[in-house]
Amino acid sequence: MIRVHHGLAALFLLVSGGGVPQPQNTKAAPANQAEITAFPSMPKPDSTYRPPLGQTLTYGAEWRVFNAGTATLRMEQNGQQAHVLGAADAAGAVALLYRVHDRYESVFDSSNFCSKNIAKNMEEGLRRVNATISFDYQRGKAVLDQKNLRKGDSKHAENDIPGCVTDVLSAFYYLGSLPLQPGKTFSFPLNDGGKTVTVDVHAESREQVKTPAGTFNAIRVQPDVPSGVLKGKGKIWIWYSEDSPRVPVRLKGHLFWGTVTFTLQRIEKK
Repeated sequence: MIRVHHGLAALFLLVSGGGVPQPQNTKAAPANQAEITAFPSMPKPDSTYRPPLGQTLTYGAEWRVFNAGTATLRMEQNGQQAHVLGAADAAGAVALLYRVHDRYESVFDSSNFCSKNIAKNMEEGLRRVNATISFDYQRGKAVLDQKNLRKGDSKHAENDIPGCVTDVLSAFYYLGSLPLQPGKTFSFPLNDGGKTVTVDVHAESREQVKTPAGTFNAIRVQPDVPSGVLKGKGKIWIWYSEDSPRVPVRLKGHLFWGTVTFTLQRIEKK
């Protein structure tokens, strides 16, 4: 049951391999330039896309038959930068067995969705971890600094990135910004402090999705990582509304520890 604790970001973390532990206090060996340039460039957002600024999206999580908790997403604009705020909290039987109180904040360039940094404050069971990932495009490095507040140890790692990457939180909005049409596939680089991976996103079909927040005409997409340590360990799907904000209205992951579903409960505009 504890595997649901990563909240909304779990779907990208697990499929991208972002949750795999890294050696402590290490710097990555220099990558071959060909390996860096092999990553695809970030596809441009659809010209009709209008981000859901100032809207708080609240999701209910279900694991098997259990109410697993809640997760929220919110995007705010600050000049040329956009901020994404994410939260995950356990509820019900899951909270009794495993306390979760996670907070995430991602900053990216709103003109191209290139991530600048992401911060994570995670309280999961007895675990207390704070982590920051900064994307240094001048040096071509993702710089991870992580501290385990319970054990008192820390970790520093640097890994190569191409000229523009997204992170596990802002990727939810970036995906919705693309010109999604059934049959189309988009590829982009994603980094969560470890090795950069290529995510392939397959737009599969149009469906009507009923949620407590309303009924939406949506398009179902399947993000996939064709290589990496978690290849073949699970599948995820995201349903995006087809209106201009293109918010994720449902997320489902069939992963190696079970199936978890996030369903949009409400949209609050502040």
